[in-house]
Amino acid sequence: MAYASRIINHSKKLRHVPNLMRHDHAALVRWFSHGAQSSVCKRQDVTKTRSLGYIPAERERVSKFAAGNLVSSGSSKNSCSRTTIRSGIPMGGVLYSRELSCANVLSLFSGLPTHQEIGMPSLSPTMTEGNIARWLKKEGDKVNPGEVLCEVETDKATVEMECMEEGYLAKIIKGDGSKEIKVGEIIAITVEEEEDIAKFKDYSPSASASGAPAAKESVAPSPSKQEPDEKPISSLEPKTSKPISSPSEDRVFASPLARKMAEDHKVPISSIKGTGPDGHIVKADIEDYLASRGKEVSAPTPKTKDAKLATLDYVDIPHSQIRKITASRLLFSKQTIPHYYLTVDTCVDKLMDLRSQLNSLQEASGGKRISVNDLVIKAAAQALRKVPQCNSSWMDDYIRQYNNVNINVAVQTENGLYVPVIRDADKKGLSSIAEEVKHLAQKAKDNSLKPEDYEGGTFTVSNLGGPFGIKQFCAIINPPQSGILAVGSAEKRVIPDSGPEQFKFASFMSVTLSCDHRVIDGAIGAEWLKAFKGYIENPESMLL
Repeated sequence: MAYASRIINHSKKLRHVPNLMRHDHAALVRWFSHGAQSSVCKRQDVTKTRSLGYIPAERERVSKFAAGNLVSSGSSKNSCSRTTIRSGIPMGGVLYSRELSCANVLSLFSGLPTHQEIGMPSLSPTMTEGNIARWLKKEGDKVNPGEVLCEVETDKATVEMECMEEGYLAKIIKGDGSKEIKVGEIIAITVEEEEDIAKFKDYSPSASASGAPAAKESVAPSPSKQEPDEKPISSLEPKTSKPISSPSEDRVFASPLARKMAEDHKVPISSIKGTGPDGHIVKADIEDYLASRGKEVSAPTPKTKDAKLATLDYVDIPHSQIRKITASRLLFSKQTIPHYYLTVDTCVDKLMDLRSQLNSLQEASGGKRISVNDLVIKAAAQALRKVPQCNSSWMDDYIRQYNNVNINVAVQTENGLYVPVIRDADKKGLSSIAEEVKHLAQKAKDNSLKPEDYEGGTFTVSNLGGPFGIKQFCAIINPPQSGILAVGSAEKRVIPDSGPEQFKFASFMSVTLSCDHRVIDGAIGAEWLKAFKGYIENPESMLL
């Protein structure tokens, strides 16, 4: 029966729902403005009223929102520009429910027309701030959904920022070249009507938020009433602390040998600053004091050395976004990941012969030439498929082993180091890998990589042998991956032949595998290198 009575009561409350949309929007604004002010003045006593099934809890949320955000002269405007509140509003004896955009409600009190604040978007998982490369739209231009507003330089690439809604670009707050803009910080204002553009000519987010300090200052004097109660407490503090602090201030802590030296040389020990544990004066402090007292005349000599150093000619180069994120990630990797390194020499004679045959076929068909690095990527992908433990990442509570083999390829550009990804490299042919590597490398040099071009890698290959002739090096792991392969150059060596006292020439390439010891044990890393060497020295096996 209790459940039946509740159902009957709720059905009675729903009788007023058909009147929901009959009220004028202007009446809603007038009520909301009046209700917001009264809720502040009466400390939200308005929530105590009930009218025809009105829910007090929902009205209380509206009152708190009005008191905390709307009547503070726009002090919290930035924090709720894109939120939507749902308010229960009694009008004419019925429950009036409607969704209100916070920005629209704020504009009613600030005197500004309806507008939208565009914040700096987060365009990559690691992005915390970005730079505005250039604006493709200028103030006053009409913008449509899908049109590019500006180019944003993220921590890894320059990405085009598209408009999400139709309107007019009223104000550009962060112009071309603006740097270190935090994610979420306002960069522009859009309006719905063209005639509203002029109203934002002098708009500034800092000015709109200036009510916050004023509100804090108005509240700050309130604790002054409690000062008389606090003064007796503070006045007692010096009386209790003076007997304790005065002897400790007069006492000088020094070692016995330092005291004896000070007495012998008639040095005021209280004027010496100790460099020993907890500020104790030691023998070296007395010796330094004696030496400085004897060379007071020659003290200005260090300034000449500083003057010589100041004459050095140098140029300060500001950090780019890619440089800063590369530095932070590599520092994090070396400080938190236990690296160890395995190196092996692989004979590449058969690999070079196969490459020559494939390139002749590629040239005949008009395809891209296949490089040694393309063959290395394919061999690394096949080895990861054979030893999947190396295709993993360390998590706090588990080791995540990936089913996809996505190889990041290190590409050096004028802007910094990029690592575009070749997805499912183990399933792709050499011609597809060659075309994709060249395409992504060109995009990296043009600084036009998108997040999907470099995110989601499970293993990295870095080659300094072919382009630079580096024989061997150790690479730093790219977190959250657990391995990276450093490829050196190929060189000819003299090795024993099948017969006695017979020798032959062969080309060998040194490769070094950097492993995360939390994920890859030494034997597992050696097993992976064995599989990789097998594919390099017998490249036909990669086709099986």
